[in-house]
Amino acid sequence: MGFDPWDAAFVADPYPAYRELREQGRALWWEATGQWLVPHYADVSALLRDRRLGRTYLHRFSHEEFGREAPPPGHEPFHVLNDNSLLDLEDPAHARVRRLVSKAFTPRTVEQLAPAVDRLAGELVGQLLADGGGDLLTVVAEPLPVAVIAELLGVPEADRALLRPWSAEICGMYELRPDEETARRAVRASVEFSAYLRELIAERRKEPGEDLISGLIAAHDEEGRLSEQEMISTCVLLLNAGHEATVNTTVNGWWALFRHPEQLASLDSEKLSTAVDELMRYDTPLQLFERWVLDDIRIGDTLIPRGAEVALLFGSANRDPARFERPDALDLVRDDNPHLSFGAGIHYCLGAPLARRELTASFGALLADGVPPLKLVREPRWRDGYVIRGLDELLVEF
Repeated sequence: MGFDPWDAAFVADPYPAYRELREQGRALWWEATGQWLVPHYADVSALLRDRRLGRTYLHRFSHEEFGREAPPPGHEPFHVLNDNSLLDLEDPAHARVRRLVSKAFTPRTVEQLAPAVDRLAGELVGQLLADGGGDLLTVVAEPLPVAVIAELLGVPEADRALLRPWSAEICGMYELRPDEETARRAVRASVEFSAYLRELIAERRKEPGEDLISGLIAAHDEEGRLSEQEMISTCVLLLNAGHEATVNTTVNGWWALFRHPEQLASLDSEKLSTAVDELMRYDTPLQLFERWVLDDIRIGDTLIPRGAEVALLFGSANRDPARFERPDALDLVRDDNPHLSFGAGIHYCLGAPLARRELTASFGALLADGVPPLKLVREPRWRDGYVIRGLDELLVEF
């Protein structure tokens, strides 16, 4: 099949294997993880909106009823954190929490952050310029979204160095077949991050500010308020989801631009908004999204029963020639571009406007007048991990 998420060559370029998968069918059984792979755009898009699938099944079934084993008791801190986040909740809990979070995380909130985002991007690029170059990942791509989310949540500057390691260790659990050491690190990070946020929430209850945590505390409607665990899980999700996507779109995007010098030469500030979406489509940071089958579904001629799990292949869907003209070409002015990198349906990424704002600021600062063109120092290495796919480093000079 060619689909091998643990093979470094596949991770470096999964797109030929995706082409083979699309040619082989609409739903393909993959024994290694016991999942059905779904590679076509139309199917992935439809299933993201199909309520017969869910990120969890526990709102309808017990583990035993669903034919699945409960997670090991030692993993509980991670699952408590994860299961109470918008990413894994299903209705009616999802609708309630998303409505309350949306009261605090408004478009106006994002717009108010815009000057800070632009300033931070300019400062980080200024540092890279002063050094004559360096690792774009660690100097610009990682610090920007972490600083923005920290600013949004009201995390004091002295504590911000804690956030990135916690995020990386928790996100290790989203890979396929994580080992016990990965789980141990994720549990430890879940405990530490939750304890930190619990203290921060207690401080904001006493002295509210203009930050998102204060807004989450204040958010309520006729159905009540967010629980403390829901607030903690929301804050962690905003960091993990927003940070990982923005970091990897930045470095994967620059690596794509270096391999397409004619596209890089044509890029200017007026094209940034369409360019950012095209970079997300061309090499999406989230390659695979898992859903549980809550009621029998049919994909083409294949009946997939309740209790099965599907793996929606975002990376394949975003290169599907049935939906995108010249899908393997990088086209920074592509205007018909309904990529699935932010998901779809009720789980569509709440932070999409903020992610786009950060990416536009980051690329804009590196392409600004007076900043010399970037040049690649050496071909980058890909980080271990396939579901959240990104580079280990991206060394550049001016």
